[in-house]
Amino acid sequence: MTTSFPFSSKKTFSWLSSIFLLMFFCRLFYGYYYPGTANDNGGISLDSEDFSVSRKNYASEKIKGESAPQQQPSLSQSQKFEKIATLRSKSGQFEDDDTRLKTLVKGFAAVIQYEQNTGNPGHRTLNLLIGVKPERFDSFYTEAQKIGRILSKSITKTDKTNEYLQLNAKRISLEKTRNALLELKSRGGKIDEYIGLENRILEIEGQLQELGVQIGDYDEENEFCTIRFSLYEGERTDISFAQRLKVAFEWTAKYYLMLMVGMAFALVAALVLQSIVEKLRPKSIDKS
Repeated sequence: MTTSFPFSSKKTFSWLSSIFLLMFFCRLFYGYYYPGTANDNGGISLDSEDFSVSRKNYASEKIKGESAPQQQPSLSQSQKFEKIATLRSKSGQFEDDDTRLKTLVKGFAAVIQYEQNTGNPGHRTLNLLIGVKPERFDSFYTEAQKIGRILSKSITKTDKTNEYLQLNAKRISLEKTRNALLELKSRGGKIDEYIGLENRILEIEGQLQELGVQIGDYDEENEFCTIRFSLYEGERTDISFAQRLKVAFEWTAKYYLMLMVGMAFALVAALVLQSIVEKLRPKSIDKS
């Protein structure tokens, strides 16, 4: 049995050309309205943190929670939190924007807690860790976005209330243990026991000092929110129409070829399957 397939070279060419042109214009449109796909970051990787420091800033705010009907109508609690904004910007006027950024820091009475300058002229990078008072955080974040050309931005807020309460609970526990050991020490005893108690007390004193430093970061006078600002040097690249045509054509040619190969494999598979089905189909027996 022979199967005939209607075939028109003119109609087929028209369909294939239409598909190619549709893909081409869609890619060209996408490049105009979604510039991030056209390497708009200038080769800068934004997937990972560019610098990390151990300095932690914490802030607090009063929150109100509803109490049970038999109790007071509301109770005031203090929430401790860490709030970090990350801004990455690219500038063709690096020194001017560097000055603008540091002037902005002074204007908001913020604190530069960490500064890193890397690279040679033309490819410099400035990384700043800025401590901002919580009530000025949003305003500073808005103004900082006017410096250079923003490549990426994000804000992360992490609740630290439980961590703060655990630190205080640990301090109270250590203080009770220290006081109990001091009481035992005052009773006298053997020299080796006295030395053991003294060493244990010194160990607890060291832990209490370390806890005091950690808890001190949460004090109201030390309250800051963090702005991580990275400024990259580089001219803004305005993509020409010819370059957009080139990129769109290369992309279309690549994926059009993949589409055609996929369709060819699918057609061959369909023909093979049809041939197998026809061979397995039982032949009719004429009864005459």
